[in-house]
Amino acid sequence: MSLNRGLLYAFAAYAWWGFFPLYWKLLIKVPALQLIGHRIIWSFISLISVLLILNQWNSFRKSIFDFKIFKIYLLAAVLIGLNWFMYVWAVNAGYIVETSLGYFINPLISVLLGVLFFKEKLKLWQWIPIILAGSGVLYMTISIGELPWIALLLAFTFGFYGMIKKIAPLSSLQGLTLETVILLLPALFYLIQAENSGVGAFTHQGLFTDFLIVLAGVITTIPLLLFASAAKRIPLSYIGVLQYIAPTIQFLLGVLVFKESFSVNQFIGFSAVWIALIIFGLNSFASYRAKSISPPEMD
Repeated sequence: MSLNRGLLYAFAAYAWWGFFPLYWKLLIKVPALQLIGHRIIWSFISLISVLLILNQWNSFRKSIFDFKIFKIYLLAAVLIGLNWFMYVWAVNAGYIVETSLGYFINPLISVLLGVLFFKEKLKLWQWIPIILAGSGVLYMTISIGELPWIALLLAFTFGFYGMIKKIAPLSSLQGLTLETVILLLPALFYLIQAENSGVGAFTHQGLFTDFLIVLAGVITTIPLLLFASAAKRIPLSYIGVLQYIAPTIQFLLGVLVFKESFSVNQFIGFSAVWIALIIFGLNSFASYRAKSISPPEMD
């Protein structure tokens, strides 16, 4: 029962993230930096509310004044803030397909970062998908004549963010709340400056737009809480396979709904990445199954 519920939570979280472009497209007239500022503010309010409901406020308050904890989350906040901005800007600038590429290659980037920074050792089959994905990106760069920098920036910022969260001491809820606390003052300062300059969008583009801007906090928080609940109930190998739901939906939205161009060269490059992910996912799942059915060692 717990496994089935965990799978449902994970599917819901990744599907939610997959359909995110539809939401941000409704706010296409609002500058990306303002959207991120509001996303931070309203996410902060949502997350603080959840902490109070779950009676975690006192333990969270103590962590804010611990400098060792604070400096870890300062770097995490910068990375996730940059990732959020690039994602929202790219979606509304017509690069949904390229954002999907970023999240397709992100798991492989995370594996590579584990090798470089945590001295993790990979078997041959683990190197094959990384080389394949790198070949796909290289092919697109040479054939199109342009580095897919949006995809790489999204993949590396989220990859480094995940690496930092690996060593971060707080729970996912408290950690994300602390990150929004760190980003809160810069976000407020920027939005006040935008308002004083006469370019602020909030309260100036109609009630529906204002409602969507305020909703950004809840829209951000819900899938994160779903994911946190899923991670406690199902194996990481399942998470590793299910995480491709989001970029797949984004890719289909970009090509089928928003009619973004998808050339033959892009198809070849994406195909290399997709094959890499199939190899990576199947082998990860097989490794997990082998461990789960192997008999316990005798003392």
